[in-house]
Amino acid sequence: MSAMKASDAASSLQLCRIMRPDDANIVGNVHGGNILKMIEEAGCIISTRHCNTQNEDRCLAVLVRVEKTEFLSPLFIGEVAHATAEITYTSPHSLEVQVKVMGENILTGAKKLVNRAVLWYVPCSLQNVDKIMEVPPIKFAAEQEEEGQKRYEAQKTARLKTKEMVEEVMPPPPKPEKHSVGFSQSSLIHLVGPSDCTLHDYVHGGVTMKLMDEVAGIVAARHCNTNIVTASVDAINFHRKIKKGCVVTVTGRLTFISNKSMEIEVVVDACSLVDTEKVSYRAVSAFFTFISLDKYGKAQSVPPLKVNGEDEQKRYDEGQARYLFNKAKRLAAKEAN
Repeated sequence: MSAMKASDAASSLQLCRIMRPDDANIVGNVHGGNILKMIEEAGCIISTRHCNTQNEDRCLAVLVRVEKTEFLSPLFIGEVAHATAEITYTSPHSLEVQVKVMGENILTGAKKLVNRAVLWYVPCSLQNVDKIMEVPPIKFAAEQEEEGQKRYEAQKTARLKTKEMVEEVMPPPPKPEKHSVGFSQSSLIHLVGPSDCTLHDYVHGGVTMKLMDEVAGIVAARHCNTNIVTASVDAINFHRKIKKGCVVTVTGRLTFISNKSMEIEVVVDACSLVDTEKVSYRAVSAFFTFISLDKYGKAQSVPPLKVNGEDEQKRYDEGQARYLFNKAKRLAAKEAN
């Protein structure tokens, strides 16, 4: 099999779409989940297109992980979102896709960077969804190849580690105390239909991410009772596929709160409606970070979280460690620039 060059047309893609009222949240900003969905659509198209350039057996790229992504600027109704996707690394059975979303005000011509994301896909055969296909290799410069290999190994290790951390989410107490974890914990139940699915009859990754962002937003709004927006999403790990006809339960709960941000753990559990054995399984997990905005659109302080019990304290400490780690990385990057 011959290697392709990184400059080939199949390794880059651009989508654009004007933002409409049904893309907005209740205060008029474009819903973070819709941006995530657009990012995944771009990643899926470019990955599937590339994987079918040399494979005889047709395949569809399936999302397995989204690295940490930050929402850098808000997007508003009437603006145009431009999603540019590029394949930046290929392993024998997976691809790394980097997506950049720009927002354009078509009245003034002003542009802004809205989001950057890194996604990982694996190609699955259309004939047998459990069969992972080979990825046509792309030839990169030696330094790019080496850095890509490091990112590949890191995400592989992280996915395996996260897969082992499956914890049952308990329902909140009957009368939870205000600003406690149970007070804002929320769940959404959704029946997976044809419009949610790929050609495999499995759920689109972007559909799942949109549902997760909605639940996380409800949790954040219940806690602080203000206008809230998605600030960032820690790595999203897709552990198992979700098939058409499944009922998914998307649950969000607060894990950590800093002065102006809220970390919310969101998990997706799935169970088939038609199988004889109604076995529920963990399909997706992630951590979302939201901030509260005042009437001028500036970040403001949020109420502290009341932690009860060892389990909540453990999750709080882990969330604080993630917060401090990410804060240190941002400061280091700022100083480097």
